[in-house]
Amino acid sequence: MSSSTVITNIATLVTNDPSLGDNSPLGLIQDAAVVIEDDRIAWTGESSKAPATDNRVDAGGRAVLPGFVDSHAHLVFAGDRTQEFNARMSGRSYTAGGIRTTVAATRAASDEELERNLTHYLAEALRQGTTTFETKSGYGLTVEDEARALRIAARHTDEVTYLGAHIVSPDFAGDPAAYVALVTGEMLDACAPYARWIDVFCEKGAFDGDQARTILTAGRARGLTPRIHANQLSYGPGVQLAVELDAASADHCTHLTDADVDALANSRTVATLLPGAEFSTRAEWPDARRLLDAGVTVALSTDCNPGSSFTSSVPFCVALAVRDMRMTPDEAVWSATAGGAAALRRDDIGRLTPGTYADLLLLDAPSHVHLAYRPGVPLVSGVWRKGVRVAG
Repeated sequence: MSSSTVITNIATLVTNDPSLGDNSPLGLIQDAAVVIEDDRIAWTGESSKAPATDNRVDAGGRAVLPGFVDSHAHLVFAGDRTQEFNARMSGRSYTAGGIRTTVAATRAASDEELERNLTHYLAEALRQGTTTFETKSGYGLTVEDEARALRIAARHTDEVTYLGAHIVSPDFAGDPAAYVALVTGEMLDACAPYARWIDVFCEKGAFDGDQARTILTAGRARGLTPRIHANQLSYGPGVQLAVELDAASADHCTHLTDADVDALANSRTVATLLPGAEFSTRAEWPDARRLLDAGVTVALSTDCNPGSSFTSSVPFCVALAVRDMRMTPDEAVWSATAGGAAALRRDDIGRLTPGTYADLLLLDAPSHVHLAYRPGVPLVSGVWRKGVRVAG
């Protein structure tokens, strides 16, 4: 049976609809209410004008935001890399080679172990307000292991990415061309039925521009939409390739030329920034201010993975983006919600406006600004996904 709920007495409601409230990109409404009917948002507006509903929730003068959209994560893995992190924090720089450690642990794990690990981190992220997440393969690097990673992931999200091209498999260390052929052939055939996206780590030590183009083009021919790890560790062709192939997102975007920024600004490819990686590797911060001032659409995500960004906390990434990437609190919140939705080419999440999914979070604070103002504090006190309260 149909059911409706009003959440009222909201101090600040972030809608991400500029036509509402204060007409800012966040569409802020003060002293607000939001009505949920089944799994969708039915109404938003001032609390005093809220229509009658079956159920009522008093927000108690706290803020309500769209659920976070984490559009870049690597959650199907086994083991951890504590020793690598400890060594790096003692002076050793990060390179792509550490991925091989997780590949070995993931191959050795059972399906049950991998799924248990995945659901553990999903629950952790949900408690912190993440209602939509993307996750990738990339820690198997065999036909069987990549396919099972995607099969497991697809039981928990529609946003599944085939990343057979994470690094060249250790089994093909002497013949990268043969591995590219596998990724674009038998492995793609096995993985495509479970995935929506295809990704590649375009970087020195991983795949060059020509290899990345071959891989992404093959995936696109199988109906998968490209996204790309681009320009993380050095300047390179990744961003330009993303724009050329109309990739949904170019992720990391740390080392950019003016031409890269211009290309992003004149495309629909989203620049997804992953400050957890810079925090965990002591690397140079992406210049979000430069991208935003140029008119690039920016998303913020966790890059949750056991090697270079072992955090599932979008609020933590929001605080880092404001402190170290020169984003305003408003921009960071938008990028972690509507920006993530744009990176997944979704218009039914990341906003609280009639017709979108009722994915939202309640902050134990009167304003979204507190996410950056009070870093490290567990402010998320309630989470709804598709109209059902699932945390808090």
